[in-house]
Amino acid sequence: MSTQPDFLSLLQPFIQESWEKAGFKQAMPVQEKAIPLLLEGRDVIAESPTGTGKTLAYVLPMLQKIDPKRNQVQALVMASSRELIMQIQEEIRTFGGGVITSAGMIGGANIKRQTDRLKKPPHIICGTPGRLLELIQLKKLKMHEVKLIVLDEGDELFTTALYEPVQAIIKATQKDRQLALFSATLPAAAEQKAKELMNEPETIQIKKDSLPQGGTVRHLYFTCEWKEKQQMIEKVMRTFEPERMLAFIKDITDVNVMSEKLSFKGVKNGVLHSELRKEERVKAIRDFRSGKAPLLFATDVAARGLDVKGLTHVLHFEAPHNAKEYTHRSGRTGRAGGDGTVITLITSEFQEKELKKIARQTGVELEKYEFFKGKAIPAK
Repeated sequence: MSTQPDFLSLLQPFIQESWEKAGFKQAMPVQEKAIPLLLEGRDVIAESPTGTGKTLAYVLPMLQKIDPKRNQVQALVMASSRELIMQIQEEIRTFGGGVITSAGMIGGANIKRQTDRLKKPPHIICGTPGRLLELIQLKKLKMHEVKLIVLDEGDELFTTALYEPVQAIIKATQKDRQLALFSATLPAAAEQKAKELMNEPETIQIKKDSLPQGGTVRHLYFTCEWKEKQQMIEKVMRTFEPERMLAFIKDITDVNVMSEKLSFKGVKNGVLHSELRKEERVKAIRDFRSGKAPLLFATDVAARGLDVKGLTHVLHFEAPHNAKEYTHRSGRTGRAGGDGTVITLITSEFQEKELKKIARQTGVELEKYEFFKGKAIPAK
């Protein structure tokens, strides 16, 4: 049984049609709270767990505010990774009804091609802060008509070296522009920085327990020697038979080595890290989405915002550093009410103790497992 959210009637027919086509059973809490505020023109700070519909919470009001007849950049989305920007653009294309145009402006890509694209300005620009600022300074990206700026995964933009370019970009717009920040986690310092740039923002905080009950996410861990990790991944793939599993590895060298070893063993997989060319990254995500390569090894470049339907398993190749890292990585599975399994491989008693501490901080129930006679069973 699907129920139509109240905000839907405030949106243009082409957006309503796209919502119907998407077949959502209900709106997510962050959408119900943020969309009416953004439509009213309010500045918004929204914190909501991963996989809870944050992107659409700003994309729909953004599309509503665009005047398709004016060929000017009217809205800007900033995010820290190429993958997240590609996904945001995908949502804009899906819900934009072929009426609203957008373009991605990402650091590392060909700037000449980007400046050519800006000669006929798209309505919405999605980009990384460094490249956006460069285009503004080159006077290729005009900001005077920008009415709405969104910072996606805003904690990353406000707590890293990206903060300075973000600040400079916001200052390049008119005083009456609207500003919104969305994030899964928002440290107090980042929230304070955001408030300094905003005009009496409304703060939305969605807790896990207020989300619609859907699937369950299990959190398991296995202990092993470092040299046994390749074998452990083979066992996980055989035993759990994941539809798609995203395996996080901190070091690029380890990503490549593990991928090659598993390919040799006949396990189809892909890799995703910052040293790949754009087309290699696009292909890796495409093969993973389609199920052609059901295992994707990735560094944290993919941890933020990567949304893949049917991503049933997340594997932490090493113990995560802290609760924030565990939350962002683990949040790739069990999105929007689906089931999921998170598996961590640990190699010492110290790591086990730290993982238990992270579990307490994040409120997850950890289960210790082991492999026995080709099956994964609760450890004695």
